[in-house]
Amino acid sequence: MNELVLVVDDEPKMVKLARDYLEKSGYQVISAGDGHTAVAAARRDKPDLIVLDLNLPGMDGLDVCRAIRRESDVPIIMLTARVEETDRLIGLELGADDYVVKPFSPRELVARVRAVLRRVRGGWQPPGLIRAGDLAIDLQGHRVTRDAESIHLTPIEFNLLALLAEHPGQTFSRERLLEKLHGYAHAGYDRSIDAHVKNLRRKLEPNPAEPVYILTVYGIGYQFNDGL
Repeated sequence: MNELVLVVDDEPKMVKLARDYLEKSGYQVISAGDGHTAVAAARRDKPDLIVLDLNLPGMDGLDVCRAIRRESDVPIIMLTARVEETDRLIGLELGADDYVVKPFSPRELVARVRAVLRRVRGGWQPPGLIRAGDLAIDLQGHRVTRDAESIHLTPIEFNLLALLAEHPGQTFSRERLLEKLHGYAHAGYDRSIDAHVKNLRRKLEPNPAEPVYILTVYGIGYQFNDGL
């Protein structure tokens, strides 16, 4: 396996817990106790995945996520307190791939790390090219363009777009999207899908306030519109 995981948390006990379980599962682990050290480690060591606590001294987790996303697509799993829902959604909109609520089960953390890395390694890569209006989605090459201009998406954003685009006109509930993307469905995670859709619309839609590609079906979920 040998994937490198960077664990960022200012609580040594949390770092040790995460390290012990991740290393037992075959991952290499490095750690950072503050935001500035985390950004430096991400640049220097180029980890395969980052586990990032939002509540960090000095440079908080949202700023760390923002800084890393400016220069890297590395998968990020956020660690958040149960009361930090707003920050959690902001983190997802900044490009985080998933989150785990503290206090967390270390087995759940390992399962999330494994699932995110599986997606990034290409566990789901349907062949083909999808066109809708001036949007082109290269499913095999993991590339998206609009008017021939490349659009930068994180892995989870691309997978969400590809899933919807492969089934144009079909409405997916939030629970179904979670199950397809992550392998689990939980009502408590509904709003994470909303955050990723908001991010996609900001990047894809000519006017995110009036989307034409990813449509909301009120009371149900989302669908992709290819009849442009």
